[in-house]
Amino acid sequence: MAFNTGAALLDAVVLAVVARDAAGTYGYKITQDVRSIVDVSESTLYPVLRRLQKDNCLETYDMEFAGRNRRYYKITANGMIRLDGYRHEWKTYRKNIEHVLFGEEY
Repeated sequence: MAFNTGAALLDAVVLAVVARDAAGTYGYKITQDVRSIVDVSESTLYPVLRRLQKDNCLETYDMEFAGRNRRYYKITANGMIRLDGYRHEWKTYRKNIEHVLFGEEY
């Protein structure tokens, strides 16, 4: 059974994956890390990265690797604020879902 991944949850996961490395990480690695957690296509993730960049949550820079340019994404201060908000909302959401599914307070 799979649960739907809404846009906010996908944004939160992408921001969390990028935030793991203070120097930033490149697009392909982000997609692989996210796909190890959430069943989503690569073609879905790149628009998420572009939107988060447009919203000033991510910044990009290019670096040469094996003769090719690799685009790196780095979380911004605005991105950390948004990620912290998502983390707070997730705790509340998880608590409410667990209460309904298991009938206990967590």
